[in-house]
Amino acid sequence: MSLTLRAHHDLSRANTLGLPCRAERFFEPLGVDELRVALDLVQREGMPLTLLGGGSNLILPPWLPGLVIRPAMQAWWLEARGREVLVHAEAAVVWHELVMRLAARGLWGTENLALIPGYCGAAPIQNIGAYGVELSDIVESVHLIHLDTGCEEVLSPAACAFGYRDSVFKGSLEGRVVISRLVLRLSCVPRPRLGYADLVGRLGAEPTALEVAEAVCAIRREKLPDPAVLGNAGSFFKNPVVSADVAGRLLDEYPTMPHFPQPEGRVKLAAGWLIDHCGLKGWRRGHFGVHERQALVLVHFGGGNAVELLDFAAQVADAVRERFGVSLEREPRLAVPA
Repeated sequence: MSLTLRAHHDLSRANTLGLPCRAERFFEPLGVDELRVALDLVQREGMPLTLLGGGSNLILPPWLPGLVIRPAMQAWWLEARGREVLVHAEAAVVWHELVMRLAARGLWGTENLALIPGYCGAAPIQNIGAYGVELSDIVESVHLIHLDTGCEEVLSPAACAFGYRDSVFKGSLEGRVVISRLVLRLSCVPRPRLGYADLVGRLGAEPTALEVAEAVCAIRREKLPDPAVLGNAGSFFKNPVVSADVAGRLLDEYPTMPHFPQPEGRVKLAAGWLIDHCGLKGWRRGHFGVHERQALVLVHFGGGNAVELLDFAAQVADAVRERFGVSLEREPRLAVPA
């Protein structure tokens, strides 16, 4: 099987931050067989490899040597299991579009995750989550291909080692596999998760899955900028999880500070609140800024690059550390060829 690789391919539109980037060589496999052939080429020629999805949680450098592979498999299908349904979605299925189609069918489980950008293949890496639901709550299995051998493996949820915005794909399997398919277990029986006041206030007593998804979309559109209009990667920092002692100290000084006790006794804080209370909401320096409505989002006004963005983000994190003694961790991954 011969492959048609694109040379010096422009990736500036392939990342939601809108950062300038070119790939030395670029390929979009339409199936697992093409993907394996491309991986074999990488192994034979010893070239650097970068895997790219929807580019919604990625910081791209100006130049990516070797080969950039963006899977283009877009099939999805349903498998009935009594009152549950297994949803099989290949790597390049657009996550939000899938969520809305499933909600329209009356299937429950993904509706709180509406309008999260990106492809299904990237969703397990970050264990995407919103409004009290994480991907790990509904994953049945994750299909992957090992980069060095081309062999397929199917991981159970336990093997994925999901955590808060974390998974085995950011740990021991980082740079070693590509996710080819995601399998979700959804319910035909209504199971609304409405633990957030701004969500409850928009819905009736017995909302449909589609009504919940549409309410989530409305809230997110009010708070978050559209990447097609203003470059961004959504939440740029994770909500920090601190010890009970640290949280208690901060609450003594800031009694209204949002805080969320965790099962293990630690406390999750709201990174956006911390940034906002450093007076940084709407702050701009050069080509980047803190969004004027949501301090958790860093935006790109155009003309900047990855180096400038990382420097800007470091200044935001430094301000939070100096005022609150809390460290912020970046959410978007920096693309580094394997």
